[in-house]
Amino acid sequence: MYTRFCAALARLCLKVGVGGMGLLIAAVLYQVVGRYVFNDTPTWAESGAVLLVLYVTMLGMAVGVRDAGHIGLESLLVLVHEGVRLKMELLIHALVLVFGLVMAYNCAVLAQSVWSYKIPTLGLSEAFKYAPPAIAGVLIALFSLEHILALLQGEEVEPAWH
Repeated sequence: MYTRFCAALARLCLKVGVGGMGLLIAAVLYQVVGRYVFNDTPTWAESGAVLLVLYVTMLGMAVGVRDAGHIGLESLLVLVHEGVRLKMELLIHALVLVFGLVMAYNCAVLAQSVWSYKIPTLGLSEAFKYAPPAIAGVLIALFSLEHILALLQGEEVEPAWH
């Protein structure tokens, strides 16, 4: 049941990321047309595009952790005994889980500290810049826990896009 939840969450992240990528392309296109065709650059387009990049990147990174799409050094794991490999994989996922929690906590603290400040060109709170890594940290922790549970049960986590 937890695996189904995580798979659905990862698919949702992918869909939101694709939607965000579409909005990002539209914002940059609008900015380029405004600058070079109308000689009137929209003030919100650049800040909006940067904010969209943060959301798309952080959601994609979290799904990459779940689907093992990140860079890994597996040559050492292949050479060691099965029992040692399992312990090393558990340690790796536990460390990634801790990293996700630390990232989520610290970015949430940063978001809270700048909540009253505004992004001038968007009129949104500066906290919106720190929300994506905070959300991604929680997702990374959830997905790492899924890997740990799967390893303990002798199973593998299926990628979200299958």
